[in-house]
Amino acid sequence: MCFADPCDSQPCLNGGTCVSEGLERYHCVCPPGYGSDPHCAPALSLDCSIDLLFLLEGSATLTLEGFLRFKSFLKRFVQTVIGSDSPSKVGLAVFGGDTRVEAQVGEFKRNTRSLLKAVDALQPLGGLTLTGQALRYVTRHGFVSKPVFADVSDDLPHVVVLLTATPAADEVVEASRYARDREIFLIGVGPDRLKGQLNNITGNPQRTLTYSSPDRLVEKIPELKAKICSVDTQGCLGQAVDLVFALDASAGVGRQNFATLQDFVRSITVQFDINRDVAQVALVAYNRRATTVFGLDAHKSGSAILKAVGEVSYMGGGVSTGTALLHIYSKVLTVASGARLGVNKAVVVVTDGSGGDDAIVPAQKIRDSGVSVFVVGIGDMQRDKVKMIAGSEEYMISVPSYEDLKYFDDVLVQIMCSEVQKPVNLCKPNPCMHDGICIVSGGSFRCQCQGYEGPHCETRSSKPSSRGDVPKPAGLRKKSRQRKSHQELLHHYKLHRWRNIA
Repeated sequence: MCFADPCDSQPCLNGGTCVSEGLERYHCVCPPGYGSDPHCAPALSLDCSIDLLFLLEGSATLTLEGFLRFKSFLKRFVQTVIGSDSPSKVGLAVFGGDTRVEAQVGEFKRNTRSLLKAVDALQPLGGLTLTGQALRYVTRHGFVSKPVFADVSDDLPHVVVLLTATPAADEVVEASRYARDREIFLIGVGPDRLKGQLNNITGNPQRTLTYSSPDRLVEKIPELKAKICSVDTQGCLGQAVDLVFALDASAGVGRQNFATLQDFVRSITVQFDINRDVAQVALVAYNRRATTVFGLDAHKSGSAILKAVGEVSYMGGGVSTGTALLHIYSKVLTVASGARLGVNKAVVVVTDGSGGDDAIVPAQKIRDSGVSVFVVGIGDMQRDKVKMIAGSEEYMISVPSYEDLKYFDDVLVQIMCSEVQKPVNLCKPNPCMHDGICIVSGGSFRCQCQGYEGPHCETRSSKPSSRGDVPKPAGLRKKSRQRKSHQELLHHYKLHRWRNIA
């Protein structure tokens, strides 16, 4: 009888050496910096509360080596991230021509050793790579919720991590939409060549994780952990921000799609803590002209914002995104209009990209004032143009259709949250009015005014300036003295002497 060496699965990470101590026991000799963990793992912990199901490909298209590589990766992930004190519950499933849930979610809660044995016991199923069928199956059967008490269910976010390396042999877009409509968060892991398919499955590029070569997969453990726990974040609750939405209300969008845009804005605002001290929201609707529907300081609660968004009127007509951005810059993002000092600011433009030819320069003007500009582009947009408005692909989200917007609200919130948590530049946008110069000083700022006075140069000065900021009346100006040449000075000197002698 042959027995497997416990070191065959390479349980020691980061260059650690595995030393076998019998049939099931081993210890790791770790390199410097990793000795505090028995598997030489970095300090990671799955500290979010979720129901997590790993769905591994085990089709005939995938080689046995590929399947074993996925198992090895999963074991390392469990060893590295999932401790006995983790609040998350984990399950296992395998798919190919069929799909099986091999370990129910939570079956091995607080028992990492048994979970690792369950991973070891996974076997490929063969058959075609029926990824779509597998997604539908685990949506229906992968999360069996048991009541915590008699009438209270354990209602945690449901997350499926798909590990696949070969193209799907069936339709995946509708299957993944079926899962997401039932509040299943999908995270896709696979080689770079499957990035397009994985994006279609997750519906969210931020939840797609690819690798350039199989031996680089293990390096993705920290990134996968971050993506898993990102679904447990409660928006930007508690984060101070001044947020402005610019909604395209032109005929190109249409009345029905404009209602979808309103729903999109509502789904985002509920993820912020709306009040004067934390998050403020403004809304601008535009066609060829821009209108401030409500300003940053107009509403004090989330319920008031939701009601106001629902009352926005569809405008129709042509469109000019540049006009909307200039309006936001000069009429909305100002202290006089409710913008707060020392608070990060963001503008979200939701558009199909039409009417954006005049938006590139105004968008850059807003960015230069320290405000982040995010663009949600819908449908068959001109990607290069939208990218120039956003300034970078990091600030751009591409949505296939208006119907798909509901899958991308959390993507936008996730990106915005990381951006608005950055340190604030107190002088951007410039808090000084009338061309005053903002100077950062000791954790605060002061305005150097020209012809005006007040903390923000808001009042015309009634005092004559001692610094030359205000021009003096012509009659009080000193005539400038011109430099005289050496010959002129000598001539005047001789005249002066002759007068004295005479």
